[in-house]
Formats: sequence, C-alpha cells, structure tokens
Amino acid sequence: MRRIAIALGDPNGIGPEIVLKALAELAAHGDFAATVFGPAEVLERTAHGLGLMSLYTRLNVHDIGGLSAAAAQPGLVHAEAGASAIAAAQAAIHSVQRGECDAVVAAPHNETAIHRAGIAFSGYPSLVARVCGQPADSVFLLLVGAGLRIVHVTLHESVASALARITPDLIVSATRSGVRACQWLGTPKPKVGVFGINPHASEGGLFGTEDARNTEPAVATLRAAGFEVQGPTGADVLLSQRQCELYVAMLHDQGHIPVKLLAPQAASAISIGAQVMLASTGHGSAMEIAGKGVALPRALLRSLRLMAGLSEAAISP
Repeated sequence: MRRIAIALGDPNGIGPEIVLKALAELAAHGDFAATVFGPAEVLERTAHGLGLMSLYTRLNVHDIGGLSAAAAQPGLVHAEAGASAIAAAQAAIHSVQRGECDAVVAAPHNETAIHRAGIAFSGYPSLVARVCGQPADSVFLLLVGAGLRIVHVTLHESVASALARITPDLIVSATRSGVRACQWLGTPKPKVGVFGINPHASEGGLFGTEDARNTEPAVATLRAAGFEVQGPTGADVLLSQRQCELYVAMLHDQGHIPVKLLAPQAASAISIGAQVMLASTGHGSAMEIAGKGVALPRALLRSLRLMAGLSEAAISP
C-alpha cells in the first residue's frame, strides 16, 4: 500500500472534519499509512468535537503552525486560512519529493481565502507544477468518478483564453499524462476517447476549423505513437458509448459536468503530469457547514483509497 501525505486544506472549511472521518473509517478496516500536514491545533480541536481523540493521538501529524485566534473560526474565509492550505499542500508535496510518502491527497481549499493571502493560485495542478519546478501547462487535471476518467487539456480560464491556448501538442501532452496516470492506477493500456472542441467535432468544418487545426492532428500523432484512440468525436457521443477507459476534454465543463452529474460529491480530482501525484476532491470547502459535524467524507475517502493503490472496483460510486 502506498504511503499518503494528506494536506488538510482550508482549516476553516470541512477539511479537518472529513480527514478525520475518512481516516477513522480506514482505520476500522486495517492499517493505513498516512501523514497529515496542517495546523495540529485545528486538527486536535476538530477531533475533540467529533469524539475522535483516540484516533488523533495515533496519527502522524506534521504541524505547519497554527492560525491566530481571530482567523481560526470554522466557516470564516480568511487570508491566514488560505495561506495555511497552501503551506500544507507544499509540505505534503515536498514529503513525496524526499521519498517519505508516495502520493498526496489534499482536502478542499478555498480560492477566495488563498487570493486574500496574496497567493497566485488557479487550482492544485498549477501549484504542483510550481512546487515541482515545471511549466504550468505540463500538469493537467484528471477527474475520476462513476467509472469515468477524464483528463482536461484546459481548466480554470475563460473559453476564449482556452481556445487560444489549445494546440495539437498540448492535447498530445495531456493525453500522454492521462495514459501514464491510468497506468499508475492499474490500467496498462487504456483506450482513449478524444472530445472535439466544437459540437460534433466541427462536423467536417461546418461548425468551425478548430478541430481540423487541433484535435485531428493530435489524434493522428497519438495513433502514430501506438495509442488506441477514438475521435475526435462530440463529447456527447463518446460518453454515451462508454467504450473508453480515458477521455480527453478540451474545456473545463466538458469534463466536469458528466463526472459531477454521475458522481455528485464523490469524484476525485488528480493533478497529473508532474513527478508528484496529488489528488483532491471534486467539491469545495463547504464553508457553510464547516464545524457542524455533518460533512460527508466519501469523496476524500475515495481519493485516499484510489491513491493508496486500493482497487477502484471496491470504491463507490
């Protein structure tokens, strides 16, 4: 079983609660090798409130320092909490680089809190790239849930910006990273489905030239390299056929909508393409229920099991 570095996410969000609940469930089924990175005092206070102090005392916790009394309030969007989420993720990534852990699972962050801390941030893939010293466009997001694996060529940007950045090389790079991730997750030679940019993959040029310039030459390159690829085809058609182990989405919503529709609050979001694999949840920090003890850990639990190398067949949904 792989050793997992767990980043606590935003300490004012549901991260501390779902980390403890997930680890409690894993502990009930045997040993689980994990180190938690975050403010120890927040984790301890949360464990006390959940009646999980016996679990907390057995945890391997890497304390990154606490928050001020004014900042440490469940549900509060605060710059200190945003900075803490980034510090925890960076420390967890460094632990993998040092060989102490094998992969990172990060609890949800809050982008507003991070930006209030003055930290440039557009999601975990860009953070992983920066910490690993790689170009931002070399790390991609893979969503996993409900039997789907969808890698995104572009992510958090306007559609106009995404279309301007999409190239055959970027599509090929995203696909190669997705295939390597599938291999890491236990699928040696995944069949790949590439979504078109425009509806019906441009319908032979009737709906634009973007696919002729980008997705079509990318697919030709991938096939020449020995990959088994379908497409480019409209996302709706490829998804309805469900014949592939990996899909390649050109835009954020192409990939996010099907996974979140079929696996609500239960998807894993994996940053791929770097020397460190980092998985998070497909949902946010849920500040409105933070500290109330009602958060469900299933998406984080799924990510922990997935990254630890447990069979996907045993992970639901």
